[in-house]
Amino acid sequence: MRSDNIKKGIAKAPHRALLKALGLTDEEISRPLVAVVNSANDIVPGHIHLNKIAEAVKAGIRIAGGTPLEFSTIGICDGLAMNHSGMKYSLASREVIADSVELELEAHQFDGAVMIPNCDKVVPGMLMAAGRVNVPTIFISGGPMLAGRTSGGREVDLISVFEGVGAVQAGEMSADELLELEESACPGCGSCAGLFTANTMNCLTEALGMALPGNGTVPAVYAARIRLAKQAGMRIMKLIEKDIRPADIINQASLKNALAVDMAIGGSTNTVLHLPAIVAELGLDFNLEMVNEISAVTPNLCKLSPSGSHHMEDLNLAGGIIAVMAELDKKGLVNVDVNTVSGPLKNILAKAVNRNSEVIHTFDKPYSPTGGLAILWGNLAPEGSVVKAAAVVSDMLVHSGPARVFASEESAFAAIMSNKIKAGDVIVIRYEGPKGGPGMREMLTPTSAVSGMGLGGTVALITDGRFSGGTRGAAIGHVSPEAAAGGPIALINEGDIVMIDIPGRKLNVDVSDEELAERRQNWREPKPRITKGYLARYAKNVTSAATGAVLKGIK
Repeated sequence: MRSDNIKKGIAKAPHRALLKALGLTDEEISRPLVAVVNSANDIVPGHIHLNKIAEAVKAGIRIAGGTPLEFSTIGICDGLAMNHSGMKYSLASREVIADSVELELEAHQFDGAVMIPNCDKVVPGMLMAAGRVNVPTIFISGGPMLAGRTSGGREVDLISVFEGVGAVQAGEMSADELLELEESACPGCGSCAGLFTANTMNCLTEALGMALPGNGTVPAVYAARIRLAKQAGMRIMKLIEKDIRPADIINQASLKNALAVDMAIGGSTNTVLHLPAIVAELGLDFNLEMVNEISAVTPNLCKLSPSGSHHMEDLNLAGGIIAVMAELDKKGLVNVDVNTVSGPLKNILAKAVNRNSEVIHTFDKPYSPTGGLAILWGNLAPEGSVVKAAAVVSDMLVHSGPARVFASEESAFAAIMSNKIKAGDVIVIRYEGPKGGPGMREMLTPTSAVSGMGLGGTVALITDGRFSGGTRGAAIGHVSPEAAAGGPIALINEGDIVMIDIPGRKLNVDVSDEELAERRQNWREPKPRITKGYLARYAKNVTSAATGAVLKGIK
C-alpha cells in the first residue's frame, strides 16, 4: 500500500504515533487510508449539505474495510460571485483546488480518494488533481437542487431570477413578481436545478467513467443520494484492491464519450475549458476541432433549462446519463468497451432504460441531428470561440449586426439596463479573458438582462470572457486570442458589422485584413487591472481559453 510510506516499519514509529493521536487503532492504521475530499462550506448552496455526503462515504469505506480520513478544499458560488469583481476569482479557483488536493494526497500518501464536489470549478479542479496524482479515485457529487415552484405552479430556477431583473426593467414583470421568484427559485441545497456548468460537469464525470451511475442527476435531497455516497465509499475499496486508477479510466475513448454526452444533453460551454484542462493532466490530446467533429454526428436529445423547460430531476426520473448514453449507443456514438469505476461501460448500459422520451428524446427523433455546442472560427476568432447552439433561437443562428463595443461587463450591463441596446445589435465585451479580466468572468447578468428584456431573439453577445451554463441566446464566448493578448476582438470599432454563422461555424467582422493590420499598429497592450495577490500571478501565467486556460507548464 502507498500509505506504508507513513506507517510501516520501525522508522515509521513517529508517524504511527501521530496517527494514534487522531484516535486511530492499530487495526485502522493497518487498513488502506482513504482520503475523503470534502468541499463543504456554509456559503455555497450546492455545498451546505456535503458533510452528510462525507459521513455516508466514510460509512461505506468502513463497511468495505478501509480507514477514511477527511480533508477540505475551497468552493466558490458563481451565482454569488456574479456581476462584480468576485467573478474574477471563480475560474482561477480551479487551479487552487487542483493544487490543494494534490498537496494533501501526496504529502500524506493516501491509498485512494473519494472526491466530493458539487459546483462549477470544484468538479474540474478535483478531476485535474485525480489525473495528476493518479491514485485510485471515485467521485460522488452533492447532487442537483430541485426546481422551485411559484404559487401558480410554474417551475423556476436561479436563471428565472436573473432574467426577471431584465423583465422588471422592461416593464414586463412587477417588483412583487420578482420577489416571489427570489423566494421560490432555489428551494434548498444542491447545485442549481438546470443544466448549468455544475450539473453538466457532474454528468460528464459520470460519462468519463469516474463516478457511479446517478452521480450527475440524483437530487441532493433524495435518500438515494446518501445511498449512492455509501456505495461510492464501498467502491473505492474495490478500486484500491484492483489498483484501478484515473489513467486506467480516462483516455481518448472516454473523453470522446464525455463529449458525445455533452452534445446530446446540450451542456454548458464551460466544458470546453474544463475538459482540456482535465485531460492535459493525463497527457491526452484535446483540440477544438474535436468538438465540432463530435457535434456533427451527435444528436441533441435533451433540452433542460436554460435551453428548455425540464430540470435535472426530470432527467433523473427519465433514466439519467446512462439512459442518454444508451440512446447514443444505438447509433454507435459511444465506445462501450471503456472501463469505469463501476466496471465495463457495456455492462452498465445493458441496464439502462429511457423512461421518458419527452425528456430524453430517442436517437431517431432528436431535437436536432447535431450537438448542443459549436466552435466558431473566423477573422474575429482565429483560435476559436464557443456557443451553446442548442440554446439559440433559429432566427439568430445566422445574424449580422453592428458591434456595440464595451471594455468591461459592467459598462455593457449599464448600457443594456439603460435601453441603449437595440434589436439587431451585437454586444462585444472585451478585455474579460483569462489574462485581461483577469479570470475570464461569466456574463450571466448581461445575457439574462437581454433575455429578460425581450431581446434574446434579436441581440447577440460575443466576448473573450465566458458564459454561465445558465446562459441562453446567441452568446458566443471564449473568443481567442483574447483582447489583452492582441486578438482581433481588441480591434473592433463601434459600428463594425459582426457576422455570425453558427451552422457554418464562422465568426467574422466585416473589416479587411489590411484595415485590421492598420488598427493593430495603433493598439497598445493595456496595463494589468490587478497587480498583486493570486490573480496577478494567475494573469501572468494563464494560457489561452482555446487550450483550457490552464497555467503555463501544463500541457
